[in-house]
Amino acid sequence: MVAAAALLLTAGCSSDGGGGGSPFGGESTTPGRAASGSSPSKKAAEEAPPAKGSVKVVRTVTEGLNTPWGLAPLPDGDLLVSSRDEGTITRVDGQSGRKTELGEVPGVSPAGEGGLLGIALSPDYASDHMVYAYFTSASDNRIVRMLYDEKKPSGEQLGAPDTIFKGIPKGVIHNGGRIAFGPDKMLYAGTGETGDTGLSQDTKSLGGKILRLTPEGDPAPGDPFPDSPVYSYGHRNVQGLAWDSKQRLFASEFGQDTWDELNAIKPGGNYGWPDAEGRSDTSSYRNPIAQWRTDDASPSGIAYAEGSIWMAGLKGRRLWRIPLKGTAASAAPQSFLQGEYGRLRTVVAAGGDKLWLVTSNTDGRGAPKAGDDRILEIQVR
Repeated sequence: MVAAAALLLTAGCSSDGGGGGSPFGGESTTPGRAASGSSPSKKAAEEAPPAKGSVKVVRTVTEGLNTPWGLAPLPDGDLLVSSRDEGTITRVDGQSGRKTELGEVPGVSPAGEGGLLGIALSPDYASDHMVYAYFTSASDNRIVRMLYDEKKPSGEQLGAPDTIFKGIPKGVIHNGGRIAFGPDKMLYAGTGETGDTGLSQDTKSLGGKILRLTPEGDPAPGDPFPDSPVYSYGHRNVQGLAWDSKQRLFASEFGQDTWDELNAIKPGGNYGWPDAEGRSDTSSYRNPIAQWRTDDASPSGIAYAEGSIWMAGLKGRRLWRIPLKGTAASAAPQSFLQGEYGRLRTVVAAGGDKLWLVTSNTDGRGAPKAGDDRILEIQVR
């Protein structure tokens, strides 16, 4: 593994999982090459956010959640949250915090880092009321969609799951699990290599990848490999996906012993694992735009707001802000809430300068306190 420590500005974070300033790279391209589809003049035209930002915790939305993982805001302001270990989806009233269980997702087989993970609403949710979920079954990781019928009794509101995609490798560790619909209305999924590092560089394997699918589960039009849903490869364990205001995709990735990463994702890009962890001198691998020592991050969910990527840290127990200019970090990453709420799993844009932030202290690796786990509403800039 190659890490160009000389390129760092400050000390950096961990693979599963905390610190001060973080190292970062000034560009997301492979060494010596400009980012595809961009030019220096276009990058220069983009205004960078302030080097220093701020975070204010507005309120605790709800408490008492068990192993929360995925979060999907509903159009009316309420929130859907998945429980990794219980295999259930719960609706949280966005104002009062009242919790209503919609039902249990059949076929979930929780173990280790696996279970009911990411959830997302259909891009046509207003008309089809479909909820998508990524989960670990007895044999694989898979993506299903379910009809959410609010007229049915509590606990019975989820329809039978329709499996749209299966065969993603499963393991006790590194199951990936984040799903999100992009600006193109295609479904993106971050997967892990299950600890079998050879899967990441194998473009015929679904492990250690970012996948891009149609809402029906087929390889999306324009994917870089013929008849394949693989969008990018050479990943270890992707649990964060977010797009900026220019519709550019970013992803967070757990490192092993040296560097966690934030990457700007390009179709067909190779992000180096297991040969590279963090920045590398190998021209065929795309370098991260920011990297952290593994004790300082262990990044899971990410969101974009106010010109920056906001990244939830598990072992790091903090929220990171990475200000952007184009697809590069424009200033050193800045951390907030260090140790105040424990492990942080998921962060989701709530509109404008607001984010939803989900803690993860009941996941078997945290130290739960009274009220854990919880959803916070935060204001950022």
